[in-house]
Amino acid sequence: MPEPIQEVESGLFSNVPDWLQIQECYRVLKRAKSNIVWEILRQSPPFVQWDHYPKGDVFDNDSHAQYYYHAHPTIVHQNNREENGHFHLFIRRKGIPAELAPKIIDKAGRAADSKEDDVCHLIAISMDKHGYPRELFTTNRWVTGETWYDAHSVIQLLDYFNIDHTYPSWPVNLWISSMVRVYKQKIIDLLLARDQVLERWQSLHPQVNAYEDRNLEVTSVLTLPAHHCA
Repeated sequence: MPEPIQEVESGLFSNVPDWLQIQECYRVLKRAKSNIVWEILRQSPPFVQWDHYPKGDVFDNDSHAQYYYHAHPTIVHQNNREENGHFHLFIRRKGIPAELAPKIIDKAGRAADSKEDDVCHLIAISMDKHGYPRELFTTNRWVTGETWYDAHSVIQLLDYFNIDHTYPSWPVNLWISSMVRVYKQKIIDLLLARDQVLERWQSLHPQVNAYEDRNLEVTSVLTLPAHHCA
C-alpha cells in the first residue's frame, strides 16, 4: 500500500477582494439555478469518466493558462473523498518565462502510452456534487503527462494563471482565476510538499522511478473550509 499523501494544514485565505469575487460567482450562479460544476457540464454531452470538459479544454491565448474538468475512479475513491470531479489547472509552454527550465528527470519506467505535454500543472481543485470546492491537491507527473518543473518554478507561475474571457462560463472563469489568487500561499505549501513527497518516495522505493510510479498519484492535499458553501 502507498504511504499516505502529505496533508497541508488548513488556514485563513488571503486576498479579500478575490474572496468576495468568488462569493459573487456563487451568488449569480445560484440565482440562475446553476453552480460551478453544472456550468461546465450543462454545455457538454453526458458526463463520462476520463473525458475532458468542456471538450477541447479552456485556454487563454494571452496568459496561456489552461484548465479542464474531469473525473476518474482512482481520484474519487482515494481517501474516501466524496467528489463529483476535479479541475486541473496549467500554464502552457508559451506562457512560461524562458529562464524557468524544466527539471531533467529520469524517464525510466515510463509507460508506453504516457505522454509529456508541453504544460506545467499548477494545482487541481476537487469539487463536490453541489458545485463547491472540497480540496486542493497536487499530482505526480504521470497523472497529467506534464513537463516537470520543480516547486520553486511552479510557484513563480501562479500569478500568470488567469482566464480572461467568457467561454464556457464567465462566472466559472472568474471563480477559477480567483481561487488561485485567494489560496496562493496554500498552493505554495502544497507544491513544496509535493516535491518532498516525491523525494521521500524515491528514497523509499529506489527500484522504481517515482515520477512514473502508478502507486503514487496524489502527492499533497488541502481540505478546504466549509464556508465555501455559505
